[in-house]
Amino acid sequence: MSADNPGSQSANPVDSLRGVPDVDAARDWLHARNIQDIECVVPDIAGVARGKMMPTEKFFSGSVMTMPASIFAQTISGDYPEDDDRFQHNPTDGDLYFRPDYSTLTTVPWEADPTAQLIHDAYTRDGAPVETAPRNVLKRILKLYQDKGWNPVIAPEIEFYLVRPNTDPDYPLEPPRGRSGRPEVGRQSYSISALNEFDDLIDDIYDLSEKQGLEIDTLIHEEGAAQMEINLRHGHPLVLADQVFLFKRTIREAALRHDMYATFMSKPMSNQPGSAMHIHQSVLDSQTGQNIFAGDNGEETPAFLSFIAGHQKYLPKVACIMAPFVNSYRRFSKTSTSPVNVYWGYDNRTVGLRVPYSSADARRLENRIPGSDANPYLSIAASLACGYLGIINELKPDAPKSDDCSERARSLPRGLPEAVAKFEKSEEMVEVFGEQFVATYRAIKYEEFETFMSVISAWEREYLLLNV
Repeated sequence: MSADNPGSQSANPVDSLRGVPDVDAARDWLHARNIQDIECVVPDIAGVARGKMMPTEKFFSGSVMTMPASIFAQTISGDYPEDDDRFQHNPTDGDLYFRPDYSTLTTVPWEADPTAQLIHDAYTRDGAPVETAPRNVLKRILKLYQDKGWNPVIAPEIEFYLVRPNTDPDYPLEPPRGRSGRPEVGRQSYSISALNEFDDLIDDIYDLSEKQGLEIDTLIHEEGAAQMEINLRHGHPLVLADQVFLFKRTIREAALRHDMYATFMSKPMSNQPGSAMHIHQSVLDSQTGQNIFAGDNGEETPAFLSFIAGHQKYLPKVACIMAPFVNSYRRFSKTSTSPVNVYWGYDNRTVGLRVPYSSADARRLENRIPGSDANPYLSIAASLACGYLGIINELKPDAPKSDDCSERARSLPRGLPEAVAKFEKSEEMVEVFGEQFVATYRAIKYEEFETFMSVISAWEREYLLLNV
């Protein structure tokens, strides 16, 4: 979380929502900016933007937007899983109904003509929230906190790489050339001169973000070659999930302007560190606005320790959400700087759960497990679900670790099938996320794994072709 005090966050989640609140204000806002087209956007299971583009006048005069139910059962390759005893795809692929959240209305500053974007929520014909829609999944978890009189506050940190354009997937990715004309070859953690190599791109990122009302707290050069990290200001989890969703689109578009790709793959290059999406979390009392992780004298509360313990127990069960693709598990390798365990410690970056030094009011837990390829809605929901279960079950963490734990016990799954099996077999997670979501997510991930297994890798050709 940023240096700002999370205890100052308003207890009313609506106060942290940006944009315009209702249809009349939205109409005025669009008219004042002469917006001709609206991108009606829905984040799918992978965090990909689905939706429709429509003229502004049709948006306000037409009927409710519909799309087929299959958009929430689609793999990253565009395929669909087969039916089994738990997952049953809608045989008619009937329509779902989508309602705009006007608080998310903002411009699309990279479009040539005045264009807006507006995030929508998915509902059934009867008006029930669609259980497999990621935004609704996060709302489901936030309702658990609301019922207890709590308001979670989060701040994400998103890492990504800049790479040279790569139109042939058989060729490895390479760092791009900066303004010096030379690509980075060494690791440049926190280097200002390495950051300055991409000044023009960074200026575009800030400019496009400002035009959308997206607040960047800091931007730094990370450890990898042309690897960057953007830290967002703390706030309401749904608002920050929306911002991460929009930031990814923004950064990709800015990079394309400079003949580069921006990738949020968890492990895009074998000889470089992986990319993470760290999630800082605290919880406020809805009535007082006080951080429930700090007592009257600033001491750590039982709720804080249980929040940590919940992550220790349940993170391995939601690893398939934190690491959603086959590539994600390459980040958890011995050659990576990523955590491979669910130990916790004070200001210790070799454990999966870090407690940064801070004032009592700003006390928080940093979950360092999620990859930058994770769907922000689902990964934030999963992380908060772990903490919630820890608190209500009054779990106790083990002792904090103060030594280097980068090679200690590997408590996280090492592959996607193993991770999915842990998720679907966890009764607590099935109850928290809902049977329909778990069944659908399981089916999608197994289908993606089977698609991956149909591809023969360069490693297999290199070491097996003439040796076995």
